[in-house]
Amino acid sequence: MSEKPTAAFVLSLLGGIFILLGGVLYAVIGAYCGALIGALEPIAPGATWIGAWIFILMALGVIFGIIVIVGSIMIYQAEPNKVKIGSILVIVFSILSLFVAGYGGFFIGLILGLIGGILGLVWKPSAPPPPTRICPNCGAQIDASYNVCPYCGKVIPKAP
Repeated sequence: MSEKPTAAFVLSLLGGIFILLGGVLYAVIGAYCGALIGALEPIAPGATWIGAWIFILMALGVIFGIIVIVGSIMIYQAEPNKVKIGSILVIVFSILSLFVAGYGGFFIGLILGLIGGILGLVWKPSAPPPPTRICPNCGAQIDASYNVCPYCGKVIPKAP
């Protein structure tokens, strides 16, 4: 596999951006609607609570978008534990964003976040290269398990 989970990072980041934009758009609309609903207070007591709840749901959309973006940055750090935690954050908050403002970033953010999070969960780091040493005769870099240099044929003593 690759050195860094780039595809998981890009998809998760795009998903987080869509979720964030959806939350911001609906927060603006929610604030405007809340002001209109608040004007109905003399006619309908308690109407301001509706506007407040709309704004809270929209603010949660913004927060969830930010958390998905933070999770995608954790995925890009390519440390296995951070990739796993970041992927779980992306998946969980992408799904939760469906139930608050922006409907998961117009559903596009939800889908991109889920795919990116799943790709991050299945990513495995590359295997480390085998240990090597330098032939004292020709200076070639060879596998540490070789007793004879494949380039010059010199017998190489085992390392202590």
